[in-house]
Amino acid sequence: MTKRRFAWLLALFVFLPAAGVAGYYRLAPLLWYWRGIPADAPGSLRLAEYRVTLEARPIEGLAANASALTYNWRTDTLFTTTNRPPRIVELTRDGEVVRALPVDGIDDLEGITHIDGALFAIIDERKQRIHRVAIEADTARVDVKDAPCLGLDILQNGNLGLEGITWDERRHRLFVAKEKNPRVFEIDGLTPLMDGGKMNLLIREWQPRQPFRHFLRDLSSLSRDDRTGHLLLLSDESRLLAEYGADGELLGLMPLWRGFHGLAANVPQAEGVAVGRDGTIYLISEPNLFYRFER
Repeated sequence: MTKRRFAWLLALFVFLPAAGVAGYYRLAPLLWYWRGIPADAPGSLRLAEYRVTLEARPIEGLAANASALTYNWRTDTLFTTTNRPPRIVELTRDGEVVRALPVDGIDDLEGITHIDGALFAIIDERKQRIHRVAIEADTARVDVKDAPCLGLDILQNGNLGLEGITWDERRHRLFVAKEKNPRVFEIDGLTPLMDGGKMNLLIREWQPRQPFRHFLRDLSSLSRDDRTGHLLLLSDESRLLAEYGADGELLGLMPLWRGFHGLAANVPQAEGVAVGRDGTIYLISEPNLFYRFER
């Protein structure tokens, strides 16, 4: 066998399996997407009906590393994070910077969720710690050194661990997402514990009815819709947003691909998702692009 022929055969052995995997992760969600929403899915967000109304707007004053997104019902604003340097950034619903707060005492700031009032939870991905912090209207800097925290070293894997976090207002629990080999965990009993009450902490894995591997190659963020109780899971590698019901049933998909939902181009690196009070969906794409989708 000539060297040239061997090189072609080697390329085929490498390319065909990779193309098969890539094709599967496109074909499977497309088939589900075109099938439509199950008839017995009351209260679904109906992701198929959303259209982009603000696409790929650069966030002025935010040069890079935007990751995570959460909506604050009290202020009607959004919050995102950067990790180099660590900052919490407040945004308007149009993606304009309101303020940027330096964060001290954290190595790898990746996730943020609004809990209640001035309280937020943030993630240190590298150390696998969840910190509770307060952000008031006059807060100019955040320090986690003395903030209550919870460590989850069971998921320790460098910077490929906890990537997303969201608060379930209905049942007062946290959901956290593991990025690679995607998994979602529920953390119950935090509120009494952090308020000095009885310790009754419970951590368990949340299981969807359809395994993630059918649609989502990774998890970059997640968000809880308090109106429906449904969970939105965001995948950067698959460029997909998925809606799951309270029972783990897949209720909807939103491909973040050119030509879908009015998008003129693929969403390049989706890193954060949040749902507003009226059901508007907001996305952050690293390094600093802002998206808004409305029904």
